[in-house]
Amino acid sequence: MGAVPSTPRRTNSRPQDTVEYLIGTFVGDESFPISSDFWQKLIELPLSLQWPTDSVQQACELLATNNYKTRHLSKILIHMAWCLQECITNSGASSLTYEKAINVVYVSSVFLKHLIENAKSDRIEELCLSLNDTESASKEFIGDQNVEVFVMHSVLSFIGSVNVSDEKYLLHVELLNFMLIAMSTQLLSGPSPRPKDFNPFIDAAMAQDSALVIVVMRKLLLNFISRPNLPLHSSYPIFYDANQSGVFQRVSSAAANFVLMPFNYLVSSTSQGSESPLADCSLNVLLILIHYRKCIVSNESLASGDNVSLDSLLKENATFYDNPYCKALESASDVEFDRVDSDGNAHNGPFVRLPFALLFDTLGMCLADEGSVLLLYSLLQGNSDFLEYVLVRTDLDTLLMPILEALYNASTRSSNQIYMLLIILLILSQDSSFNASIHKLILPTVPWYKERLLHQTSLGSLVVIILIRTVQFNLSKLRDVYLHTTCLATLANMAPHVHRLSSYASQRLVSLFDMLSRKYNRSAELKNIKVDNAKTDFTEINFPADDAPTEIHIYTDFLRLVLEILNATLSYALPRNPEFIYAIMHRQEVFQPFKNHPRFNELLENIYTVLDFFNSRIDAQRMDGDWSVEKVLQVIINNCRSWRGEGLKMFTQLRFTYEQESHPEEFFIPYVWQLVLSTCGFNFNAGVINLFPANLPSEKEVDEDTTVDDKQPDGEAQKLAIYIDP
Repeated sequence: MGAVPSTPRRTNSRPQDTVEYLIGTFVGDESFPISSDFWQKLIELPLSLQWPTDSVQQACELLATNNYKTRHLSKILIHMAWCLQECITNSGASSLTYEKAINVVYVSSVFLKHLIENAKSDRIEELCLSLNDTESASKEFIGDQNVEVFVMHSVLSFIGSVNVSDEKYLLHVELLNFMLIAMSTQLLSGPSPRPKDFNPFIDAAMAQDSALVIVVMRKLLLNFISRPNLPLHSSYPIFYDANQSGVFQRVSSAAANFVLMPFNYLVSSTSQGSESPLADCSLNVLLILIHYRKCIVSNESLASGDNVSLDSLLKENATFYDNPYCKALESASDVEFDRVDSDGNAHNGPFVRLPFALLFDTLGMCLADEGSVLLLYSLLQGNSDFLEYVLVRTDLDTLLMPILEALYNASTRSSNQIYMLLIILLILSQDSSFNASIHKLILPTVPWYKERLLHQTSLGSLVVIILIRTVQFNLSKLRDVYLHTTCLATLANMAPHVHRLSSYASQRLVSLFDMLSRKYNRSAELKNIKVDNAKTDFTEINFPADDAPTEIHIYTDFLRLVLEILNATLSYALPRNPEFIYAIMHRQEVFQPFKNHPRFNELLENIYTVLDFFNSRIDAQRMDGDWSVEKVLQVIINNCRSWRGEGLKMFTQLRFTYEQESHPEEFFIPYVWQLVLSTCGFNFNAGVINLFPANLPSEKEVDEDTTVDDKQPDGEAQKLAIYIDP
């Protein structure tokens, strides 16, 4: 065989039985009927056969050229579907049947990925997902049938209906990898879904019957929960000899840019393989499916005009088809309970039933993984049953401790992950019982918190400490207004319910006001300098006129929100928090400069009412000699019992709620694919990705002096909204 795969002449040596002949014929210009025995020979290639590595890409390029005529991609996909149907219907299928299915799925994945990755048009005509008009139909496949729907039905049916076992494990993984590749057409589209976007395979998945959707969603979630390990003793020969080079192994090593076989979890000594590639692949596929949005043609009359205005008009008028996988996740229920409607009638209709207890525990173990964080967010935001289940758990530390540890290590996390973690806390803090219960759960120690030894600290106190620490990190690094708002909104929701806030958490809360006040003063000084310069010489001004006012307004709002948090604690939880009273008294000087500020004075009046009350009690009991912290605290505790709140002005209790923006897909679709490409094991040509900027500097390279408005993290199309209840 030469440098380019070719179709050898038929001779007595039967070259048609060789790898060169079979692959060369598949990518060649001769069209083989779908009923030809050639296809069986191709998909039965033994794993021990070798093929030159430098021929892989040439083979892919040849198929791209000849597929218009041969339609061989569609034919091998149809044969793949038939193999899967055989595996489904024949419960006693031999290991050879599963090996054959693995072969055809893998070969299909390699060539399909190349065609998608090297598409020359938006519609990816190179795929040719149909048979020629002259192709004879078979009883299993009618000539005018939709190839992608037929294939995706078989793939999803196998995933949903065939149980995972040692013999079938690898086929399950390969099918999930095939789905990732087939759905990767999304990478070629922009971040805003448009009617012209071409995603044939994922659209085919959306078109499946609701019963199949439910079965598939349940299986993907159960794979994530059970996390079955890669079998160590398998009938596949590749598992026995790590040095063995099979034809499909060769495809992998020859073209890491095409696809990486799951075999490499074992045979690669340098890669950090997952303990459960099936769980990881299942999560990736699930996240893509639930966040997909198919845009309906919004208004054809918008065909004229400049691109910017056209894009904005399309976005405003766009509507989307319902996503059955998203709906299945949102309607999932606990296997332990029957769903009951408002009239008390039980519903046993078609919906996903899951062991919520196991799902809760698995999420708690896996929240170090960014994909698991996104799954938890999707469940809490969309599934009211799961949110209610989480809120009544008494071991909330199972979820909260890994979340708080991740926020503690924010410098090593992506900004998207930080946002997701904070939004999860905000969603949970909307429930008053959650805010109360986290203060009742006492942590013996927090080993990962290094700045201070935290012994016998309540979970609620730790949440306060970490949220304030996150604000500090944001002030020095990210400087993102949205992140500030989310942290403070969560603290505001928690404030009326705090109970026995620790001394350290109380100190940090008062220090938060001090820290923001210094930022405010610095911005005010900058504003005054600019005003003075303007008075001196208007011609020398060279700065945007509202920069400083914008920043000072931001810090004014933040300071007021912190004062609202302090006020809510004093108004609704003062008797239960003597350490908090002590912290305010200890640092009461930080409030003095703002006592007459028009935005703050009414809130500070309450704080000074409390200060006057406790200062007078301490002065009345002051004796000669120094007062220890313990003595002062004891006086505070004694007088907390007699506190009646006289003189306090009661403000409307702030309650922040989280809602998605009108176009959340612009954030989530790029974010999901960034996660998938970072974990799935195969690369995609960055030069053709339009969904998000693919070649980006790391976040650590961003200048730390970036202002609030300068930095918009790449790949984050928008932030998500927080609303205040009236």
